[in-house]
Amino acid sequence: MIAMPVTSQSSAPLRRARVVPGGPLLVEGPLEVSLPSGEVVRSNRFMVAICMCHRSAVYPLCDASHKSPRGRRRAGGTAGEDRKSSETS
Repeated sequence: MIAMPVTSQSSAPLRRARVVPGGPLLVEGPLEVSLPSGEVVRSNRFMVAICMCHRSAVYPLCDASHKSPRGRRRAGGTAGEDRKSSETS
């Protein structure tokens, strides 16, 4: 893995992300995720869990399906109040 040097050329605050082994990617929120389909998923939470196993019923957000031995298959469901396509917060 190549580590990139941290530079502060922007006035925007740095966001922190943490990879949880066998679990989600935890990213400081609020956060907006753009999917390949063009759908935009927003979360106003202070910490957002992004699914890394693709088993979440609320993908790209994590629903802890990775904890189940078989896990749930991605069903393309909604993530309730955190999943809003093309809306402003």
